[in-house]
Amino acid sequence: MLAPRPEPGDDELMSAYASGDASAFEPLYARHQAALYRFIRRLLGPSLAGQVDEVFQDTWLRVIHARSQWQPQGATFRTWLFTLAHHRVIDVWRRSGREVSLDAEDDGEPWEPDAAAWQHWPAPASAAPHSEDLAFWRRAGERLLHCLDELPLPQRSAFLLHHDDGLPLAEVANALDVGFETAKTRLRYAMSKLRTCMGAYLAPMQGPTGDTR
Repeated sequence: MLAPRPEPGDDELMSAYASGDASAFEPLYARHQAALYRFIRRLLGPSLAGQVDEVFQDTWLRVIHARSQWQPQGATFRTWLFTLAHHRVIDVWRRSGREVSLDAEDDGEPWEPDAAAWQHWPAPASAAPHSEDLAFWRRAGERLLHCLDELPLPQRSAFLLHHDDGLPLAEVANALDVGFETAKTRLRYAMSKLRTCMGAYLAPMQGPTGDTR
């Protein structure tokens, strides 16, 4: 009995699409559309949420228009796709009047919280502890998204590509068109600021006897 033929890889599909096989585009889109949309939405943030669909659609249009010139050159198709999206996000940020510094590795003074520590932890005693845990992690997740919005765009991009989309650091550097050490530095700053931001709003939970949990 013949073994089933393995699914073609992204580069194989893109090569076929570049050679005129229009049917190769559909599986590429299906594989990457959800992650790409999430990446764009989180980069643009709440203030530019109305631009997400435009950037998403334009990124795929750029794939279509560039197909005849596409050649794998050390980066995966996914990395190239996210690079296109990142460039469009920068365009939108600048068009909206925001300053985007892509040269500075840090933006000066350490981040300081603008409010008191977050107090909305779930009660430690509950008839339904699992639902309390879910409620806590839901709120913590919402806070993390807020903290992500506080990051400068270069650091936010590095964090999302590495931790949300699972790209190795070398691929993050390729996607952002920077050197490996620059990508590593941006990721380190992002992690430091996120820890500070989350710690500022998530005070330790106190148990029924006052012990820290």
